[in-house]
Amino acid sequence: MTRPSASGRIEVICGCMFSGKTEELIRRMRQVNIARQPFRIFSPRRDTRYGSSKITSHIGTSQAAYPIDSICEIPGLIDEHTQVVAIDELHFLIDSPEVIVQTCQDLADRHLRVIVAGLDQDFRAHPFPPMAGLLAIAEQVTKLYAICVRCGAYATRSQRLINGLPAPLDAPTLVVGGSEMYEARCRACHELAPPLHE
Repeated sequence: MTRPSASGRIEVICGCMFSGKTEELIRRMRQVNIARQPFRIFSPRRDTRYGSSKITSHIGTSQAAYPIDSICEIPGLIDEHTQVVAIDELHFLIDSPEVIVQTCQDLADRHLRVIVAGLDQDFRAHPFPPMAGLLAIAEQVTKLYAICVRCGAYATRSQRLINGLPAPLDAPTLVVGGSEMYEARCRACHELAPPLHE
């Protein structure tokens, strides 16, 4: 019978759009598979870019996943043999930051390796609260960088565009999209338009 590892842990993979977060998550899950550790991968149902039953990187690599709306669904979708739980695009889950952090803590306390990937900042360059909470308590943090499309420097911010122009400050925080709506940019090249409604 397969048993969980002696101690659980939380690993966070974060960065801006196009920094390779999902690719790194898939790489780690390939290693988990090679080690024959039972695992489950979860993806927010609202992320419809590549279909709801898999996680897919921007370069096209993919792996099967269980679609969920809430992190609270995960305990009911794993069994006593599961050793690793992976969650992609964590920022798209509907739960409060407190619920997300506590559920990850609970899973790690059950001796599970919990690997989460997601944006650490929204398009305004403000921290995503669930990711900020997990970054504080994680045993391992990997921050990835993209390349700024404007100047070629390391990019740490996700530039949202609306009709080719920077999104206004009061635009919705969560909008699903790819290269048609977002660019990776550095601090100097990141732009915000004034709010539309004041």
